[in-house]
Amino acid sequence: MKKILFGATAAAVIAAGTFGVVSANASAPAAAPSAAVRADASDGNLQQSTHLTIEAATKAAQATLKAAEKENQRISVAVVDRNGNTLVTLRGDGAGPQSYESAVKKAYTAVSWNVPTSELAKRLTNAPTLKDIPNTLFLAGGAPVTAKGAPVAGIGVAGAPSGDLDEKFARAGVASLGR
Repeated sequence: MKKILFGATAAAVIAAGTFGVVSANASAPAAAPSAAVRADASDGNLQQSTHLTIEAATKAAQATLKAAEKENQRISVAVVDRNGNTLVTLRGDGAGPQSYESAVKKAYTAVSWNVPTSELAKRLTNAPTLKDIPNTLFLAGGAPVTAKGAPVAGIGVAGAPSGDLDEKFARAGVASLGR
């Protein structure tokens, strides 16, 4: 009986010691790589950038959709971040199936060049190969969102009978961010 009791006690001590080591290792922070420790804003290795929050992107998308609905237009709206990643898309009731993808591409195009896509469409006469850049759409309906003159997002709209209307609604979304 003593051997069994001693064996159980030894197993408990070993288990407790192992648990303590595992717990200590799990709670101890890993050493940071030396490059990460030296990087800070003052040494020029980092750059601060401004990004649109998901709340702001949603607000802009809803304002865009509401502006179109006031004029009985069925559209899709997309908001992309500075890197062209989609933050929010809304497909309004009755919007055509092609409008969703077109809205995303217009938003991407607007943020990429930091100008409304209607302006870019005009440039196609002198530079027709612009339209060959992947994921872009050189039709009116995209508007950039800027902060201190730099693009931080793009809003794209598709589905209205004209690009001018699409762009009008996209600008309404941009304007909603200033309120």
